[in-house]
Amino acid sequence: MELIQSFSVDHTRIIPGIFTSRVDHLGDEDVTTYDVRLKRPNAEPVIDVAAMHTLEHIIATFLRNDPAWKDQVIYWGPMGCLTGFYLILKGARPPREIYPLILSAFRSVADAREVPGAAPVNCGRYLMHDLPMAKWYAAEFAAYLERNAGRDEIFLYPGTDRLVTDDGKRFFDS
Repeated sequence: MELIQSFSVDHTRIIPGIFTSRVDHLGDEDVTTYDVRLKRPNAEPVIDVAAMHTLEHIIATFLRNDPAWKDQVIYWGPMGCLTGFYLILKGARPPREIYPLILSAFRSVADAREVPGAAPVNCGRYLMHDLPMAKWYAAEFAAYLERNAGRDEIFLYPGTDRLVTDDGKRFFDS
């Protein structure tokens, strides 16, 4: 099987940031998947599961209620590796263009008094939330984005450069 695009990114070089993971052309409309990475993969501790779940609820609610963006949002959800989130939006915008939206979303967590949809009827694991830790992670990421807004590296996905032999084989070191 062919390796999917998100696994072709060199995860040893990913830093926290906002990246275009892929752009899909669906008929006459583009749909873009963004990698909103809070933690360096395999280099720092992942986000606590309960806090990740809380961030998912709060930020999904924020995005789907933002007057300028709510009709563009298709999906917001956590990565299985617990280092970040995927945001899927209609259209094809560079990551810098959604920077203000992402920054506002993470800043909004500080104002949360409760977790939206954290009831048995609304959530499949309604007791698995941690609002104080979600606030901590959100504040940490918002501060990081603010400090690094001028750095191209937080908006450019690192590629996986592999040596290709003369006969077309890719070289993978162990």
